[in-house]
Amino acid sequence: MKITFYGHASLGITVDDVNILVDPFITGNEKASHINIETLEADYILVTHAHQDHILDVEAIAKRTGAVVISNYEIVGYYEKLGIEGHPMNHGGQWDFEFGNVKYVNAIHTSSFPNGSYGGQPGGFVIEGEHKNVYIAGDTALTFDMKLIPMQTTLDLAILPIGDNFTMGIDDAILASDFIECDKILGYHFDTFGYIEIDHEVAKRKFFQKNKDLMLLGIGDYIEL
Repeated sequence: MKITFYGHASLGITVDDVNILVDPFITGNEKASHINIETLEADYILVTHAHQDHILDVEAIAKRTGAVVISNYEIVGYYEKLGIEGHPMNHGGQWDFEFGNVKYVNAIHTSSFPNGSYGGQPGGFVIEGEHKNVYIAGDTALTFDMKLIPMQTTLDLAILPIGDNFTMGIDDAILASDFIECDKILGYHFDTFGYIEIDHEVAKRKFFQKNKDLMLLGIGDYIEL
């Protein structure tokens, strides 16, 4: 499993020969100006919620690639009206896709489209694929619901927001890693704009002091599990 960071909360995940994008917000992020969305491959696009900084490039990429949008019922319905294929889910539900099992789990945040229309309830994803298990938290506060995840899934990696202000910050992300029983964390949703800028060294040190590994990738960089 290969996971590429495209800035903000945008990810590329490759499982076997299947390409998955998560929350593609690239053309609106000046820090990701070197990423060309016309070259990105996508068989599926996972969307955690409807805010513009998570959906900006969904339509363009899905229409070019024919990708299937996986999200909550309301978001999938929105894209189906645009002629894009979707697979609707809701909290607590799971489905076996060709790349593995996906479970849609709780997140505490808000969700509306840029035009103000309802974007359903926000969520995160637990992906079990290629013998690796990954939790993508989406935009969320710290929540006791995270304690449910390790009751069913042993995680190899958790992708957590760490920028604070709109989501949980560093200290809450450390607690979240305890809740989910995963000490290998990929941080995201940070540094894109002023409200969520962080001190990288302080963040890494705080995790290290709790015997945890916080990875902060450069935009376009990747890890392999």
